[in-house]
Amino acid sequence: MELDRQSWAELRAATPLSLTEAELEVLRGTADPTSLDEVRDVYLPLSRLLNLYVKATRQRHAAVRGFLGESDRPTPFVIGVAGSVAVGKSTTARLLRALLAQWPDHPNVELVSTDNFLYPNAVLRERGIMNRKGFPESYDRRALLRFVSEMKAGADKMEIPIYSHLAYDILPDQTQTVHRPDILIVEGINVLQPPPAGRLALVDFFDFSIYVDARVEHIRSWYLDRFLELRRTAFGDPRSYFHDMATSVPETEAREFAMSTWRTINEINLVENIIPTRPRATLVLYKGEDHRVRRVRLRKT
Repeated sequence: MELDRQSWAELRAATPLSLTEAELEVLRGTADPTSLDEVRDVYLPLSRLLNLYVKATRQRHAAVRGFLGESDRPTPFVIGVAGSVAVGKSTTARLLRALLAQWPDHPNVELVSTDNFLYPNAVLRERGIMNRKGFPESYDRRALLRFVSEMKAGADKMEIPIYSHLAYDILPDQTQTVHRPDILIVEGINVLQPPPAGRLALVDFFDFSIYVDARVEHIRSWYLDRFLELRRTAFGDPRSYFHDMATSVPETEAREFAMSTWRTINEINLVENIIPTRPRATLVLYKGEDHRVRRVRLRKT
């Protein structure tokens, strides 16, 4: 079913808005204009819906464990968040982590980006696919599947790599520790990809999935805005992979570089690999040109 923004916002019911402007500022991505109104109208209803899903899924799992005579060992409720580069999916995932952790039934919410499972740049260069970073083949799919499947099976703790957007690479000798959470959010551009024939896919482990959507031309504009904002801020750090863009490359050339990167890498990946996964999502958030969600599509089954 599809709902316009007003109809969706009314489903918030009495869910309180406890997030402050200062907290939202920390959660927003670069050049992302998400407001408290957006949180109230879009993300509080979604938080309420997900809370209902978590409760129902726990009841079903408890019934199956009782039938099998197994001990009560709850496993994480796993949420996938997908969408293009620069569409705002990371902000969506961070907002959901903050809002879902406020429900008393599931205070422990972990967020993992699939960027942590990109192959290191050295491996990408060795395989000749550095220019396809972000495409499905640039990820260590086996390691990512192993992580999600073991967490879903009830693993107490797992160590995973850490990807740095500043260094534009996997950080050597650094890991993220993920303790068994009540809810695990997995965010990334390719999380809804179908599996190779005869194998499992990441989406097979999701209890709920979200696709953040917008028109390609709008995402292109947001990507350029974000790149130029990063050029004015993060790229100025000498440790940044793109430091030259802030110090020795004129803005016109930096803009041309960003648009070329979009056309030759990100837009191709979006059209060929990401958009085709949209029908697999449980819920789709459709954004307008101003980044505000205009309508929501929910699969009821």
